[in-house]
Amino acid sequence: MVRNLVLTAIIVMGIVYIFFIPADPVGFKILMKLIPMALIILFALMTRPLFSRTYKRIIIGGLFVCMIADGVIYWFLPGLITFFIGHIFYIFAFRHGAKKPMPIWVAAPLLLYGAGMAIWVAGSQFSAGQTVLGIAIIAYIGVILTMGWMAIRTRMTLAIIGALLFIFSDSVLAIDRFVLEIPYRDAFVMVTYYAAQVFIAASIGSRVVKYSVNRNNLIR
Repeated sequence: MVRNLVLTAIIVMGIVYIFFIPADPVGFKILMKLIPMALIILFALMTRPLFSRTYKRIIIGGLFVCMIADGVIYWFLPGLITFFIGHIFYIFAFRHGAKKPMPIWVAAPLLLYGAGMAIWVAGSQFSAGQTVLGIAIIAYIGVILTMGWMAIRTRMTLAIIGALLFIFSDSVLAIDRFVLEIPYRDAFVMVTYYAAQVFIAASIGSRVVKYSVNRNNLIR
């Protein structure tokens, strides 16, 4: 019951931040941005781990790092680096739940998507002479796609949805910042970002699905 109230508070405060908080003063906007993340951490703490307590601890660590990143993202590179660290937490958490290998072709869509984003977004920075930024973007694409792949390997539906939403959110942000303006960017980015974190937090209560790889049934 209390956990459901916290989830409701996350939704309400997320809507308030996204649609009703003005850009200025910046300090107040940052504070309001952090409240939904603090509530998501509380939601994660209240979620009973059905898979692993270690998984829960690492996920909560990732949520905390991402909350810090939300506060420093207004300074782009520090925010990028902090989110990078947050994704490393998620990679280790999902790796903890990925017990068996999967066919490499399952990763093909992520690899193609990553290559396309690298060529389009990072390529625009290389063309503009921003070599360091272009390299940083490629590194970030690499870590977030690794996070997505590790989530897929867990076969936990909530973790996979969360990871894919995170990839979508960061993609919209990157395209808008470096390539072309996207209408209603803030709404697209923050709705999918908060949803991603909620799904990842909720995955603490998931069970790892056992599966096998063989010639007749590649994924069971």
